[in-house]
Amino acid sequence: MTIRFDKLGLIIAFLAAYGAAWMPFAVLKPNRIVQGQARSILDALPAWAGSGLLVLLLLAAVAALLRFSPWIKLVAATAALLALALAIGAAAGFLTPAGNTYARVAPAAGFWILLFAFALLAADAVTRLGPPPWLRVLFLILASGGAGAILMSGSWDGLSIMKEYAGRSDVFWGEAGKHVMLALGSLFAAVLVGLPLGILCHRVDALRAGVLNTLNLIQTIPSIALFGILIGPLAWIAATVPGAAEIGIRGIGAVPAFVALFLYSLLPVVANTVVGLAGVPREANDAARGIGMTDRQRLLKVEFPLALPVVLTGIRIVLVQNIGLATIAALIGGGGFGVFVFQGIGQTAMDLVLLGAVPTVALAFAAAVILDALIEMNSRIPNGARSA
Repeated sequence: MTIRFDKLGLIIAFLAAYGAAWMPFAVLKPNRIVQGQARSILDALPAWAGSGLLVLLLLAAVAALLRFSPWIKLVAATAALLALALAIGAAAGFLTPAGNTYARVAPAAGFWILLFAFALLAADAVTRLGPPPWLRVLFLILASGGAGAILMSGSWDGLSIMKEYAGRSDVFWGEAGKHVMLALGSLFAAVLVGLPLGILCHRVDALRAGVLNTLNLIQTIPSIALFGILIGPLAWIAATVPGAAEIGIRGIGAVPAFVALFLYSLLPVVANTVVGLAGVPREANDAARGIGMTDRQRLLKVEFPLALPVVLTGIRIVLVQNIGLATIAALIGGGGFGVFVFQGIGQTAMDLVLLGAVPTVALAFAAAVILDALIEMNSRIPNGARSA
């Protein structure tokens, strides 16, 4: 019997071995700022739990290494990820001295490497299964539900990041709301402006190059520089236009962040609208003209429905981009998860940085999965049903 190895599984198994055997699993720190002592899996957990975790990780690595069915790989990855999540919470309780409110336990490099390795295994298994869009969204809901259940159970309460959250729980959700509003609001404004502008650029060739080149130029401006450029004009508007300051327009704060994100969002929306409309088959337009459709009817019932998957791809790019860029808004008082990131950097408290970074990454990942599913669902809809 010939043993067949999985090429990606070789990389995953190497990462798992490296993370489990050679890298620390958790770090015990005297307080939230100073460097701590790195602990391996066997040192960070009770003997039975550490040994059990190593055995489970070994079995999951074998499942990645060999050419098993995608379902087996998915189950192995899920079990490994769940075990890691429970183990890091248990490590916090095991390592923290009794009655010590200053000591902090944080995941170390080994934990993050193992998390990445088995998340990669899960993603690869899902890709090989080729599930329909609704099932991918269901996987996302189940994963989010599992993470939420662990959070609500209190098993992570001893971790440093959760202690940072406990001290800022009243502020955290307010900043989360600002982050989401910045990302979604700027996206909505960009779609509202970008779709008509993209249609106009498609219809008027003389306009296309100038608009796209201008939007390309905006994309080349670094985000910090663009925020700075907007401070002057918006401060002038707030000082000279009656009522502008009362509705929130000022040199710093959420408004310049919103405007900057809106400007960054325009290029993907406009360019994908142009590309999507240009890709509509000529035969479809000729058939629409043949049955007497007006230009407006052709646009709404033929061209735009056929171009919609490409347009949605642009919207997906914008949303994921904006979720990340909204973090920078904290530098000019725009709020969002960036508040915790930059506070943590200023205080040399990396767990506070993670309090802002982890939800940002989770939001971007969830947005990408959901919009990918919407794009694929739309692509599978028959043309006739789309324009009905």
